[in-house]
Amino acid sequence: MYREFMTVNVCSKKIRERKRLLIYGECVRDEYPELFQLYAEGRVPLAVCMEREHINMVGFKLAGLLARVDVEEVVVLTVDGSPHCVQLHFALEEVEKILGREIERKHYVVENGRVIEISKKAVKKARYLSSIEKYLKERQR
Repeated sequence: MYREFMTVNVCSKKIRERKRLLIYGECVRDEYPELFQLYAEGRVPLAVCMEREHINMVGFKLAGLLARVDVEEVVVLTVDGSPHCVQLHFALEEVEKILGREIERKHYVVENGRVIEISKKAVKKARYLSSIEKYLKERQR
């Protein structure tokens, strides 16, 4: 059964039992069902559509969940290049700052039918356009 993150109780029995989450861009399940199934294995899969939900709502709920439940791992899986989906990665990175502790987290994007792991550092850097611009200008030299 597919569940939307925003409708799930943060202390749900499934989350407390499995302690591993897959928070994914809803379209991944529909566009890449085989990849979705692979990453959902052993995790509680929770769908988010960042076109429908505001980053503040998702982040607040995620912070509440991680403050209450001893989650072992959070995996974010979205399509690459979406200005909406990238916010899901940023939300998890921000929640880590809010909680003041490291979260065992992994970030993945689907590009041309392939899953690519994205480092925490890349997620953080992507929030700072001036830093990306500086890097690109240095590479042009």
